[in-house]
Amino acid sequence: MSFSTKSGALLGSRAPRWWWRQRQQPSCAAAGPAGSYFGGSRPRPILDMSYSRHFLDFQGSSIPSSMKKLVVTKLSQNFREAVTLRQDSPVPLPGDGDLLVRNRFVGINASDINYSAGRYDASVKPPFDIGFEGVGDVVALGLSASADYTVGQAVAYVKAGSFAEYTVVPAKQAVPLPSVKPEFLTLMVSGATAYISLKELGELSEGKKVLVTAAAGGTGQFAVQLAKKAKCHVIGTCSSDEKGGFLKSIGCDHTINYKTENVESVLRKDYPEGVDVVYESVGGKMFDLALNSLATKGHLIVIGFIAGYQNPTGLPPIKAELLPAKLLKKSASIRGFFLNHYLSEYKMALKHLLKMYERGDLVCEVDFGDVSPEGKFTGLESVFRAVDYMYMGKNIGKIVVELPHSVNSKL
Repeated sequence: MSFSTKSGALLGSRAPRWWWRQRQQPSCAAAGPAGSYFGGSRPRPILDMSYSRHFLDFQGSSIPSSMKKLVVTKLSQNFREAVTLRQDSPVPLPGDGDLLVRNRFVGINASDINYSAGRYDASVKPPFDIGFEGVGDVVALGLSASADYTVGQAVAYVKAGSFAEYTVVPAKQAVPLPSVKPEFLTLMVSGATAYISLKELGELSEGKKVLVTAAAGGTGQFAVQLAKKAKCHVIGTCSSDEKGGFLKSIGCDHTINYKTENVESVLRKDYPEGVDVVYESVGGKMFDLALNSLATKGHLIVIGFIAGYQNPTGLPPIKAELLPAKLLKKSASIRGFFLNHYLSEYKMALKHLLKMYERGDLVCEVDFGDVSPEGKFTGLESVFRAVDYMYMGKNIGKIVVELPHSVNSKL
């Protein structure tokens, strides 16, 4: 890995400043990969990106001057209509406290179409970048960011704009990883949502009955496992026997295939006293039956309502007119959960989840779409297929798209 002051084409008469430092490798485990890439205290180059406006390209390094990325060009809940693949966008330049991350894996979320429809911030107008999370390698960084990170280090992040070959990430928002693995990506949004919502709102304890809807999906898989670790009895709904088999493999006590079974009848028969906690992400009819299945003092946690996201309003119809009476009758509660409102808990949750995975105590199922009609989700072009795949209900675990790079990295 090397940068040369002669390798970049420059604008104007002022060249970018290059800083060479002798620095001992970090001793913390999180920064471990740096040692394996660089070894010892060998001099390494750090680019002071505060002078990056004079830096035109990265000719001679493994970083190109242009890249592919997805951009929302029209507000719509139809992802294919809303989003455009741009082939020749400039590679962004990191500022003093930033990292430039070459994305290797990006995650698909049900709320990607909420974002493309402009439902999160009505003031934001197209064009704007899309994609919530990524895992990749640091390929350039600002001077201040170099205090904690090194070129070549594996990181994960949650930040708008991950559907791109390269993303600038503030160093304070990055999560150092021991290696680039798609399993780590499953924890960033999906795992953290399950962990924090159940911890803060679920009031889980031994013997409680927990119903998880869409249990074999990206976040459902974690709700099942975390509830089992709290010694709860877990019921999971799914859409196929294959998904039911996966759920049993991660500890789910009772699976219900809603395509072949009447969920409400099964719950009424097998759990006449109701369920204590519902982890609900489907909405519509599933929300209604989950509400009706609550036990006295039960909690229903709404983390999404995917059944309505493709509607113009983004909302599935529910039978809400009797809601106050139903809650009063059972002293029950409904709580909404949006991850952005719990960022103070995020780092602690992610640290715990990473430790669980590294110990082998947590399954992080990744679905690359290998069984989809056109095969594995590879390249930004396949993000469109991956979103369709999710809304067809085909995935088991977290849907992830791999972004291969044709250049031979020197980093």
